[in-house]
Order: sequence, then structure tokens, then C-alpha cells
Amino acid sequence: MNIKIKYFEELNTTELYEILKLRQAVFVVEQNCPYHDIDEFDPVSVHLMLIEGDELVAYARITEKGTRYPEVSIGRFLVKKDFRKDGYGDKLFSRAIDYITDDMKEDTIKIQAQTYMKNYYAKKGFKEISEPYLEDDIEHVDMLYKKD
Repeated sequence: MNIKIKYFEELNTTELYEILKLRQAVFVVEQNCPYHDIDEFDPVSVHLMLIEGDELVAYARITEKGTRYPEVSIGRFLVKKDFRKDGYGDKLFSRAIDYITDDMKEDTIKIQAQTYMKNYYAKKGFKEISEPYLEDDIEHVDMLYKKD
């Protein structure tokens, strides 16, 4: 297992292709949610890729504070279907938090969580800060993490 962390400009074409292919497979096809996955935040994000062997199995992106929200944000977090329940997502999400708090020196993180995942994020220290709402026809809730 290897976790790569790269700014957009550092991604090679194969990495970018694999990221976009996996995001489409999970967010558009699997969740049956046609939406514009490729957006203006990709070029200004840090991309985290968990690689097992030579396969991208988990992914997340970090947007810096003031980009999407006043706080730093983790988004597009996913694990490839065949690799769920094996701890890959937990390793990647924990690494994203560590990167933000240790490398970026930020202590507050905002996420838009699909409501079925809110208990997972609560275990990581995130607290709900909004009522549930629909985003692309999927129920979400905003959550905030503050490092002690």
C-alpha cells in the first residue's frame, strides 16, 4: 500500500485518468447520480491516492481554505467497491487529516458528508453543523472538525 499526495500540476496523465475514471465509477455510475464531477476545484486541490499494487483503490482531494469554504476541506473521498471494508478508506482519510493538521498547519476541516457516512466521520472527530440537505439528489450534511 502506498499513499501518494500530489498537487494537480504534479499529476501525470495516467494518474489523472485513473482518478477521474474511479470518481466516475463511484459517484456517477454506482450512485446513479449524473453530475459534473470535473470542476474548477480539481486544479487548485491536493490529490491523495491510495495505491495497492498498481491499482488506485481510494482517493480524496483537499481544497485549501478560502477556495471552496472558509475552511480547508476534504472532498471526493471514495474507495473502490471491491476494496471497501478492508480499511483502505480509513487509512486514506486519516492521512488526509494528518496532512491538513501537520503539513498545512490547519486545525479546522469542513466536509459535505453523505448522511449515511456521518457516523464514520463523527468517529474521526467531525461534528454536524447543518441540517440534512439534498446535493445532486443525495442527502448530505455539513460537518466540521477542530483539532484540540
